[in-house]
Amino acid sequence: MYTTSENCPRKDVRVWEGKGLIHVKDLTDQKGLYGHGRLFTHTVVDPGCSIGYHTHDHETEFYYIIKGEAVFNDNGKEVILRAGDIGATGYREGHGLENRTNEPVEMIALIVTEA
Repeated sequence: MYTTSENCPRKDVRVWEGKGLIHVKDLTDQKGLYGHGRLFTHTVVDPGCSIGYHTHDHETEFYYIIKGEAVFNDNGKEVILRAGDIGATGYREGHGLENRTNEPVEMIALIVTEA
């Protein structure tokens, strides 16, 4: 299976009551995750924008930072994630992400579901 970039759906969305709009490029759909995941995206968070704090049940979400610097809310504790860093949030845990810089943050988001 393969997908060319021009065939990846794109949308600008407000995520979990975060600030501003987040730019999301779907890298595959649930069918493409073969029943093991819910989401696989390339996401851009512009300066001043955020993904609101939310929790996960029966799934784990990973954020892999490609470019930029973001404040990652890990169950209420704020940490800085930079290019190459990963934030992971598992069952009954919560997280959010905010861009407090003047440069966009690029990342991959992947949600893996419980087997």
